Amino acid sequence: MADDIFRELQKRLDGYSLGFPATDSGIEIEILKELFTEEDAGMFLNLSQKLETPEDVARRIGRPSDDVAAQLSSMYEKGLVFRLKKEDTVKYGAIPFVHGLFEFQIANLSRRMAGLVEKYMQEGFHNAIATGAAAFLRTVPVQRTIEVLHNVAAYEDASEILRKAGKIVVTDCICRKQKLLIDQGCGTPLEACFMFGSMGQYYVDKGMGREIGADEAIKILTEAQEAGLVTQPATAVNPGGMCNCCKDCCVVLSSLNRYPKPAEMVFSNYFAVVDQAECSGCETCLERCQMEAIKMNDDELAEINLDRCIGCGLCVATCPEETIQLTPKPEALRRTPPANSAGQMAFMAETRGIA
Repeated sequence: MADDIFRELQKRLDGYSLGFPATDSGIEIEILKELFTEEDAGMFLNLSQKLETPEDVARRIGRPSDDVAAQLSSMYEKGLVFRLKKEDTVKYGAIPFVHGLFEFQIANLSRRMAGLVEKYMQEGFHNAIATGAAAFLRTVPVQRTIEVLHNVAAYEDASEILRKAGKIVVTDCICRKQKLLIDQGCGTPLEACFMFGSMGQYYVDKGMGREIGADEAIKILTEAQEAGLVTQPATAVNPGGMCNCCKDCCVVLSSLNRYPKPAEMVFSNYFAVVDQAECSGCETCLERCQMEAIKMNDDELAEINLDRCIGCGLCVATCPEETIQLTPKPEALRRTPPANSAGQMAFMAETRGIA
């Protein structure tokens, strides 16, 4: 039956990255049918995340190499596989749903697909995302707090990440675009996500982003943070990308906000503290916090719920009295991210218990 191959595809995708779990309604199969033909689903199942040339794939599955090359090229155009092109050599590999199939629809995401993804999020994908959030994205302090923090590691400084990235490609945020298509947009900047290295080249090759220099990237970063977005690089010292996220649209932050203690579920080395003796009770910080971690106490002074604070520093940057500061977590709770994307994938598999 046709559905069998899509169920097999769902199970394969569930083993990648944050997963792609089944739901009671089967909405995940509708999403796959929107993206894949049966033939493309079959080819995807013949791939792994290890990159291979069409010739290698053809030998493995016993098909003419020209046919395999043509099909993989077509799937690349549809955003169904990753492609790495170096000089005359082209290699392809399977991709997760996130980051992968979903994000690679950025140039042609339809209203129907946006609605299917929204339904899938509500029916359970949010749980898979929240569970693996720490291994997927990490939270780093906003730039204005970096100036007053001491001994900040380069991998926790978003500007430094951009300066060291080499190839920088800026792209629209797939999460905010998805919400815009279902009339739930939040009004924050759309072009605010960065891809680096080979992933950045993929975005350029497919017309999904534009290559920029570090100075322009830092300007975009600053504007995103001023707009109240949380900066989240991938969980690696040398990340493959960096997002600027909001609680209304971002699949990670919106998922984390469903839980009572999101601070335990994120990769962050800081938390905010308030000097209540200097707090004026202006409530500016309440509006800035993406995690609803701040409330006013009985004395109308700001109070931070450390179970919800993820250490982004948005409240610090706009406190008119400068009474909020970011503080490093105790040494025993501080973590260093994996070195690179390969290490991140291993960390994610370990986090999900599928290593």
